[in-house]
Amino acid sequence: MAASDPLPAVSADAPPATGEQSEASANANNGDRGNKRERDANRGGRGGKQGKKGRSASGKNNEFYDKRQEMQDKRSAKRRKVIDGESEGSSFMRIPFTSEEIAAEGRKPKRKVAMLIGYAGTGYHGIQINHKEKTIEGEIFAALVATGAIAKANADDPKKSSLVRCARTDKGVHAAGNVLSLKMIIEDPDIVEKMNEKLPDQIRLWGIQRTLGSFSAYQECDSRWYEYLMPSYALLPPHPESFLGKKITEYAKAKGVEEEYLQRRDETRGFWEEVEKNEIQPIYERMAPEVRAEVRRRLQEEEDQFLNGEDGSKKAPETAEPEEDVQMKDVSTEQPASEPTPSVEASTESISEAPPKREQTAVVVTSADPQAAKQAQEKKPRELSPVDLGIRAIKTAYVAAKRRYRVTPARLERLQEALNLYLGTHNFHNYTILKRFSDPSAKRHIKSFKVNGEPIKINDTEWISLKIHGQSFMMHQIRKMVAMAVMVVRSGAPSDIITQSYEARRISIPKAPGLGLLLERPVFDVYNKKVAGGERELITFDKYDEQIQKFKDEHIYKRMFELEEKENSFHLFFNQVDNFRTDFFLWVTAGGFEVAAERSDRSTDKIPKALENELGDEPDGVQEVGS
Repeated sequence: MAASDPLPAVSADAPPATGEQSEASANANNGDRGNKRERDANRGGRGGKQGKKGRSASGKNNEFYDKRQEMQDKRSAKRRKVIDGESEGSSFMRIPFTSEEIAAEGRKPKRKVAMLIGYAGTGYHGIQINHKEKTIEGEIFAALVATGAIAKANADDPKKSSLVRCARTDKGVHAAGNVLSLKMIIEDPDIVEKMNEKLPDQIRLWGIQRTLGSFSAYQECDSRWYEYLMPSYALLPPHPESFLGKKITEYAKAKGVEEEYLQRRDETRGFWEEVEKNEIQPIYERMAPEVRAEVRRRLQEEEDQFLNGEDGSKKAPETAEPEEDVQMKDVSTEQPASEPTPSVEASTESISEAPPKREQTAVVVTSADPQAAKQAQEKKPRELSPVDLGIRAIKTAYVAAKRRYRVTPARLERLQEALNLYLGTHNFHNYTILKRFSDPSAKRHIKSFKVNGEPIKINDTEWISLKIHGQSFMMHQIRKMVAMAVMVVRSGAPSDIITQSYEARRISIPKAPGLGLLLERPVFDVYNKKVAGGERELITFDKYDEQIQKFKDEHIYKRMFELEEKENSFHLFFNQVDNFRTDFFLWVTAGGFEVAAERSDRSTDKIPKALENELGDEPDGVQEVGS
């Protein structure tokens, strides 16, 4: 029973009953109309004995109320102690009010509703409210309390309002449409506008609709639409000099299928050779001989450290500082703004100079405030040497060349062929965590998976949109499905690898960056059929389409594009997958699953540290649905 609901009273017109019921009815008829359950609990035994003790019913009731209040106070104190311990005294799940404030507000009726929302998840620790972290539901709950849609008496616990989400999105993940179900006060006709005034611009309330009393946003949802956006350069093949690129060629020659692999990558044949000839070689030619030799040595050293440093074959020197693109970043959360990627021309300035000799210089602190002087020194950017500038120029040229790539219709068609293999009901145990092949819950039904045949160009980068419709999704499932299909296309592997992945053998499929994932909207077809023609509205986002599209353009897509521009997250992801010396991903080669590592026990397998973001079983960025 919600705290704001009045206690049910026993009717004076109730039919006679025996034992405890007749006594409660008699008391009610005598004018004492207390709660029936309280009276029954108050008795503590047979009715005759109560009178023998010489204690009146009203005295016993007062004692009961005192004990009940004492119990409630103890529970409340215990809950607050837990909250204080977890969140250092404050909590996003508890908005405290004094007893005087609660009493002054009075009680208002609550109604079960569906709240249709959209949000850009950047900077938030997912949708689900919790004590310590800033979440989407935390912002909405605070706005509900601030506008009076949730009573002050219920502001200390969202459970009192029966708050349930349709789809759970984890940190940094966006949703153009999601649904919450809850009980709230809906007397104010301007509640939507007032809520949006309280909410930040990146969280929007589209509408509030009355529902059946039994409605649960999670239980009533039939299926969900997601969108995944990625740069078209994700379909470029691995660099022929990368570890994976070499393995693809090696196994194709060994199996006598090299021409077949080349034909499946025909649209991109010669791409990397052109980049090396027209982009990379001219940069090296502009370097002084000493700089050129040092740049090549540093890049090779960095590659060796990256390839061997985490898999146990050779320990990297502890003093080595890995470059920014060695470690794969999970950019599903908001990252500090980095320096803009410099142009190739700017990066190659001064690279013709010889590298300076390394000398140790003493630091002289002249400020009267040593701490201020120290901070000033820490903020002072390090001056880049010609070698540093040369390395930056090479890396910048590779990224710029990727961004200039424009996908062909034939390449998109091949991607669609791969996506079609997901349709229907399959065992997706390889596409999630901690699911065995024998687990019935690993079987999921995919209704549609389409690639938009018209990519869009944002700044220098071309973007591809994929839309997937399924009944429900497991942890990481969508990101792994995208990564599998893309790796099949970019490597030239046969598409039936996807079909084989539904079999019992456990393989390692990386997670595509969480940056590109967007919950488009949930679907409530069965519920809508149930209420069609009645007093309750259908739960659909159709009438908000124009608002939602504007919100996506201004708040979701813009954040995705800007973050990719800053972080190069897709470049880093494929650089990681292509260059780490491991047999985890060799299933894309002609050797197939036989030459790829088989994971025996997902809870105990040792994963190289450098691949934790791609293969780790921790929920580190996206949880599509709480299932």
